[in-house]
Amino acid sequence: MSNFRVEQDSLGTLNVPKDALYGAQTQRAIDNFPISGQLMPTHFIRALLMAKKAAALANGQLNRIPVDMSKAITDAVDTLLSEDLMQHFPVDVFQTGSGTSTNMNANEVLASLASQYCQQEVHPNDHVNYGQSSNDIIPSTIHISAAITLTQNLLPALRHLISVTQDKVMQVEHHVKMGRTHLMDAMPITLGQSLQTWVEQIKQNIAQLEHLQPSIQSLAQGGTAVGTGINTDKQFITLFYQALSANTGITFTPANNFFTHISSQDIAVSLSGQLKATAVSMMKIANDLRWMNSGPMAGLGEIELEALQPGSSIMPGKVNPVIPEAAAMVAAQVIGNDTAITIAGQSGNFELNVMLPLIAKNLIESIELLSNTSTLLADKAIASFKVNTKILAQSVSKNPMLITALNPIIGYKKAADIAQLAYKQQRPIIDVATEQTELSREELEKLLDPIKLTLGGIQ
Repeated sequence: MSNFRVEQDSLGTLNVPKDALYGAQTQRAIDNFPISGQLMPTHFIRALLMAKKAAALANGQLNRIPVDMSKAITDAVDTLLSEDLMQHFPVDVFQTGSGTSTNMNANEVLASLASQYCQQEVHPNDHVNYGQSSNDIIPSTIHISAAITLTQNLLPALRHLISVTQDKVMQVEHHVKMGRTHLMDAMPITLGQSLQTWVEQIKQNIAQLEHLQPSIQSLAQGGTAVGTGINTDKQFITLFYQALSANTGITFTPANNFFTHISSQDIAVSLSGQLKATAVSMMKIANDLRWMNSGPMAGLGEIELEALQPGSSIMPGKVNPVIPEAAAMVAAQVIGNDTAITIAGQSGNFELNVMLPLIAKNLIESIELLSNTSTLLADKAIASFKVNTKILAQSVSKNPMLITALNPIIGYKKAADIAQLAYKQQRPIIDVATEQTELSREELEKLLDPIKLTLGGIQ
């Protein structure tokens, strides 16, 4: 027996796997785009199905499609969302720029299931896609999937990173270490002050992401082909957004201008830019951890990250900072994704952007990567590192940079001479300053107290 069935679309007939829920247009996309083997993100497909459900509910209420078909389509969506659905969505990311192939893939799969449920033919275009166009539902799905993953994944993960880091600040704030500028010794800071920098970076990123949420929650849905809303019931918009917001728990709104949301992807580009900024913050945190952990004998060795796995196939006992390294690679990928999204955003030709699948894939990938890595960085690097107090004390007590606190008293030149001598003789700065100034040992101990130096001001 044949493993295929014959399906027909407007271009003719072709063979489709016998048990596949999708139809002819999906099969054409499979045949036309054997490019990367990368599928559209699962979060994107789930969001697309949620949009299809909202559309079916709205069209059923308006009697634009039969009520039993509307219910069958929504039931089909619920079925797919409850199972391993990606087997039904095999279309490559690199496809037609409007994402029409993915839209029709969803239409065909839902039509197949809905037809089984209501025992009558549900048509992919006439029923599942009623009142919609790939040109409004794919841009809308970019926003829906980004809004959901931002709200449910990334923002909670970043808040967790803040919480864990803030807890660590409380644990280590009494430890003094040498600050560094240009990777060279500078003035002392507390370890808590160093980590608080990370906290503020992530807080700033959260604030910027939250600022973008209302924009990303505005959708093109209702504009259909070019923004005019052709073939869509005037009441569809109200009912669609009510249903989508109720089903997702996120308030979605129609765009102020459908033409803008369909022809451009400026909001997605803005969100990607902020994801890039978040990645830059993550890179800084990861690299700080790697530097402080470097050693253990020939590096800074100020902290000891949790040992998670052997670090070498040839050097016994070697342990590497694997979580910060992974975080740094994620940051690099997100920055690369932003470049691709930026270029794709320039492809808004007249009434439609034609790089929508690429934007969708990279945007969701960036959110997922940052979400997962934020949690790992918090739990497996920051929360669990140990402080090497002996190394910190040694590096601070002998460091010539402490002499900076005496600038207002003995002048820059005298302070520089003392610092150079202390460095040359490898002696504690307080010993050399006692010999080279008229200040008493007691005065110098107060003036060069590392803890006081972390508080700023004139000593």
